[in-house]
Amino acid sequence: MFEDLIKNIKPLSREAVEFSKKRWDLIAKPIKGLGKLEDAVSLLNGIYKTTGRIELKPALVVMCGDHGVVAEGVTQTDSSVTKNVMYNFEKKESTAAIMASLCGIDVFVADMGVNCERSENKSLIPFKVCDRKIDMGTKNLLKTDAMTKEQFEAAVRTGVNVVKDLKKQGYNFILTGEMGIGNTTPSTVITCALLNKNPDDVTGRGAGLSKSGFERKKLVIKSALKRIGPMIDKSDVVGICSSCGGFEIAAMTGLFIGGALYGVPVMCDGFISLAAALSAVKIAPECKGYIFGSHLSAEPAVECLTNALDIDVYVNCGMHLGEGTGAVSAFPLFKMACGVYNDMVTFNDIKIEAYKNFAEEEL
Repeated sequence: MFEDLIKNIKPLSREAVEFSKKRWDLIAKPIKGLGKLEDAVSLLNGIYKTTGRIELKPALVVMCGDHGVVAEGVTQTDSSVTKNVMYNFEKKESTAAIMASLCGIDVFVADMGVNCERSENKSLIPFKVCDRKIDMGTKNLLKTDAMTKEQFEAAVRTGVNVVKDLKKQGYNFILTGEMGIGNTTPSTVITCALLNKNPDDVTGRGAGLSKSGFERKKLVIKSALKRIGPMIDKSDVVGICSSCGGFEIAAMTGLFIGGALYGVPVMCDGFISLAAALSAVKIAPECKGYIFGSHLSAEPAVECLTNALDIDVYVNCGMHLGEGTGAVSAFPLFKMACGVYNDMVTFNDIKIEAYKNFAEEEL
């Protein structure tokens, strides 16, 4: 289904990664003084295939969609909130929009499947809802497939094309965000199906469910997993993600595939985007080197997802808001680390003997 995309993904430049690591050791600071931020910058060198300066121009992409499973009482609010928050991005009144504005990050909002009228805008314009609607929300995943495989493919390819279009506009770093009441339920089903996890271990309360609501949510997830059991047995990633996913989750899956295809790093936000990243890696394993973590959210599935993806996180504030807030929080650390890499003097510049890396000698 995605062979035409997968075959054109190129690996990172390992030469650029190694050059960057050596430069970090020459910069006038303690060895590994910036810890895993140094590793992140070296990976950026590999993605951009450069040994020179790294100048980041970020874009937060917020994918939005509604979910039929909300009818099962798995959320505290109804689906109308999705539309309200989506349009709050235009007014810069959503949490992520306020945070992004303070950090100088442009925000692009795509309606992938919100149950509302279509936006007249069809272009990617900062802080403007863009119509990319596949349908008026997914079907109830407890009872039937959330979407068709054709709709899943369309949503994924939409995400891929968003990366392509933003790169043409000069953006070279994508932060992922989402808005979709109820989307922790499909994300949990996907996580359990792809990682063989028990729902009791990885299901969270989302945006604050009551005890009875939480138990109901786990029951829905278990029932959905039973329904798609044959797909799980066959490791049918597309089948799993279309049967129990969401339009915004599929579109984020496309962002990660598109990042690898077009040489643009893509940063996860929290749980929902990590489930999308896992889906992307299962579909196109070469995506892995282009994906960065951001924060360790309070959702219980996050740690197993970051472990499965083998990615670092850089912020731990117990956040679980979504929208891209975690990615926006982590991005300034990347910008500062790139600034140090670009501009700090070396030991040779100031004629001081460089630190020796005794840690490597002792391995």
